Amino acid sequence: MEVVTPGPVTRVLAVNGRVAGEVSVEVRPLVSGTLMGVVVSVGDMVAAGSVVATIDPATQAAMVRQALAGLDAALVAQADARSTYARTDALGTTAARVVLESAQRAVQTAAQEVARMTALLEQAQIQFARFTIRAPIAGSVLVLTAEPGQTVVPTSVLMTIADLGDLVVETDVDESYATQIRLGQPAALQLAGQTEVRPGHVSFVSQRVDEATGGLAIELTSDTPLSAPIGLTVTSNITVDDRAAAITVPRAAIVGEAADNRSVFVVSDGIARRQGVAVIDWPAARLIVTQGLAAGDVVIGDATGIVDGQAVTVAPR
Repeated sequence: MEVVTPGPVTRVLAVNGRVAGEVSVEVRPLVSGTLMGVVVSVGDMVAAGSVVATIDPATQAAMVRQALAGLDAALVAQADARSTYARTDALGTTAARVVLESAQRAVQTAAQEVARMTALLEQAQIQFARFTIRAPIAGSVLVLTAEPGQTVVPTSVLMTIADLGDLVVETDVDESYATQIRLGQPAALQLAGQTEVRPGHVSFVSQRVDEATGGLAIELTSDTPLSAPIGLTVTSNITVDDRAAAITVPRAAIVGEAADNRSVFVVSDGIARRQGVAVIDWPAARLIVTQGLAAGDVVIGDATGIVDGQAVTVAPR
């Protein structure tokens, strides 16, 4: 048995996570084709916009040349149309009005064709640039699956680049505790292979529970600079509640599974009386009692085999 005494209580949720870059990007091609070259290796540092791979652009290069030739032809036609209009306009009243209007329409048509061919050339050049794959962010190449000669499509993941300047711990919590997690909650982080426990906090909480796993994705950030390999396991204790004075009882003292039918046995005058209580269900050996008990109550710590009204004797210690 134990005498109920309010005291400081901290509710902690223990989770395991892994070190990850705060920004991590899977690099995929925007076009299909054959990889001509891959100019990075795993572990390389790359700058944003730097070339990391190239796709054979021969077909697209031909399309660029074709569009350029079409624009050249359109420009020549435009120059001819303008020259014809200028000569016709110079004739003044000697030129038939219908001839002058026809020459004017020819100038407008030629200008429209130049605009169309310019747009086609720009589109071909934009597409051509996509055959050169550039790093979307500055960072380190973590994973590399691309090889020269490989046929790729826009769904192919060529590599993963992560910014290792800012590391976080990625993990998830069971949906049962999802509503308890808040931004800024303190966390204690311990990296695998280390004894040091470093302070941190919850820096991201997803707004969606994964239907397949029932997990809520969260991120933890160390309050001190963190240097560790990506993927390293981190044990984390998140403080979700800190009370200066609360009543707790052993989990074994609780009778009943339903939230509205839980109780404990309180000893009074040598008799065990069943007393309804409200508790905060939590994965811990002791649970916080929010209703039903008061300081000084004597509670049976293990209710196994106890029935309401049973006579009990407190064994001397």
